Amino acid sequence: MANVTMTVNGKAVTANVDPRTLLVQFLREHLRLTGTHVGCDTSQCGACVVHLDGKAVKSCTTLALACEGASVTTIEGLASGGALHPMQEAFREHHGLQCGFCTPGMIMSAVDMVNRRGHALDEKTIREDLDGNICRCTGYHNIVKAVAAGAEAMGKGAAPVRQAAE
Repeated sequence: MANVTMTVNGKAVTANVDPRTLLVQFLREHLRLTGTHVGCDTSQCGACVVHLDGKAVKSCTTLALACEGASVTTIEGLASGGALHPMQEAFREHHGLQCGFCTPGMIMSAVDMVNRRGHALDEKTIREDLDGNICRCTGYHNIVKAVAAGAEAMGKGAAPVRQAAE
């Protein structure tokens, strides 16, 4: 067993974990944050996306120990003071979900997209950036609309734009 300490959704957490424990397992099994889903275990579906030090990562292929000292935000950490995050609200308003299984990963990826690319996103950019997120229920039309609306709403809050690493 190994000790790991990180900040999850603004709260410091420490646990003893098997060195092979994946971040998604740590979040779901140790912290009971079940909004982050396991869809494929191969980093292809995107259901497990969380933010690690402000950047989207697939938690099914990230070791918990690799997150030592890091800050992790899950879908549960986006809402603030009982109000949904603008991207969460946009998915609700624009019917960007069906069964909801992929939704947390889609939303986390979409927030990262806005942080990297800004608030004025066109359909082509949204579709290309969501390439690593799979929805098995829909044709993505409403997801794309939701991301565009969420990006615009996030712009009204003037969230900082993070430049993508070159």
